[in-house]
Amino acid sequence: MKLSIVDLATIKPGETASDALTQSLDTARRADALGYHRIWFAEHHMAPAQASHHPELLIAAAGTQTRRIRLGSGAVLMNHYSPFKVAEMFKQLDAMFPGRIDLGMGRAAAGPIIDMALRRDRNTQPVDDHAAQVSETVAWLHQAFPAGHPFAGKPLIPTVATLPENWLLGSSRSSAQLAARIGIGYTFAGFINPQAAAFALRSYREQFVATPFGDGAPRAMLGVNVCVGEDAEHGRRLALSVKGYYQRLGRVGAAAFVPTMEEAEQELDEAERTEPTHIAGQRWPRFIAGSAAEVRQTLEQMIEQSGADEIIVQDMIADPEDRHRSHERLAKAFDLDGGPAQPQP
Repeated sequence: MKLSIVDLATIKPGETASDALTQSLDTARRADALGYHRIWFAEHHMAPAQASHHPELLIAAAGTQTRRIRLGSGAVLMNHYSPFKVAEMFKQLDAMFPGRIDLGMGRAAAGPIIDMALRRDRNTQPVDDHAAQVSETVAWLHQAFPAGHPFAGKPLIPTVATLPENWLLGSSRSSAQLAARIGIGYTFAGFINPQAAAFALRSYREQFVATPFGDGAPRAMLGVNVCVGEDAEHGRRLALSVKGYYQRLGRVGAAAFVPTMEEAEQELDEAERTEPTHIAGQRWPRFIAGSAAEVRQTLEQMIEQSGADEIIVQDMIADPEDRHRSHERLAKAFDLDGGPAQPQP
């Protein structure tokens, strides 16, 4: 089974965004050496807890410091951008790092002020054109505009034969249906909507239509929040930071920072601290944590129930060294092989 990472450039308490971005590139180098299949970078605007605002910048930087791992966006928020801009940007990234680039597309609101700041046309009300945005982006990359369309016959960077992989990220049944209809890869955000994950991924696979925009077969990826400790108790303690962050989001909003384990332990109540980190009955957890064996067992259950081909993990462990060690334990639990040692940049 393939394992991948989505990196948020989480800012450690007391450190800066510059520190977090440096740590993200370190994560990419380590993930490459450990044998992870891909690393994606998130897009979060005006989020003081995370430094990954523009994934394409981290993709380009990571490409120069890694040798094998695929690099992508998790995700470009298509509600803010021109499909042409996104397609050309990722085609150029693929020209720089041929055969290693993933274009992960999604959508999200950042609040009314930031959403307006990201809009070029502020004189009209925004509309829900997500399906059209994704479809047009794919059409630019694959020269798939119909004859007579004003964009037909205008290939992007025609001297480069390779293309980025197309992925749609979502957390609902409708996003699964859209990815299946277009015939591209699909990633479900299980850390957002865990109870809908298995059904959405199965529906995507059942409804998938082979098109020239993918490799002709469904590619189903499950996104989960994972903390792997030295033992069960340590793993559950590592998960306190993300639990504390979500609690802070509910209490103070987008200004929240990720707390240390000690801060979270003080701020969370008993029910929040002991929220299950494994499948309880038929209920999937928001956060998966424990020993390497426990985490592997939970992920294998999720794979069996959802039919996912690949797991992509995120975490908000406050300390980057704890984060790296969690990735190392997970790689070892699934017997990943990074091949020859990674040369240092």
